[in-house]
Amino acid sequence: MYKIISLILVNGYLCNQKKMDANIKCIGIACDHAGYELKNEIIDHLNNLGAKVLDFGTNSNKSMDYPDVAHPLAESVVNGECDFGIAICGSGNGISMTVNKHKNIRAALCWNVELAQLAREHNNANILSLPARFIDQKLAIEIVDKFFSSDFEGGRHQTRIDKINLK
Repeated sequence: MYKIISLILVNGYLCNQKKMDANIKCIGIACDHAGYELKNEIIDHLNNLGAKVLDFGTNSNKSMDYPDVAHPLAESVVNGECDFGIAICGSGNGISMTVNKHKNIRAALCWNVELAQLAREHNNANILSLPARFIDQKLAIEIVDKFFSSDFEGGRHQTRIDKINLK
């Protein structure tokens, strides 16, 4: 979901410069107070890649209830306003549980790069959930990058996904 747009020299190393895939029109993001600082770092990173980011809050580190931002994020993905979402809270669990209450949401709690890759490849996750109190900013950005650079494999995995929603 990233495209290599050029090679640049960074600290003497030749690196790929990434840009968000044009097929991704919007990424929604939401957090509680524990994820506020990390959310802002991720928004900056995504904006630097050329992504359109829709911020559902919260907008401070003052204590708040994550469902108040999680439900609007999930709805934006369900209704197609956003293609994907990122949900952040202290452990990542509460906000992930909340968004997963919505039909057709497949949020994956990821605390390392491999989980992010598998969440996309095998589960076609459409919301990435991050545990702000358990990962640092550098790792969070690596997880986000891997999530958005991995594609769903389909096949046997699609059969499993088709069985997730309750009738």
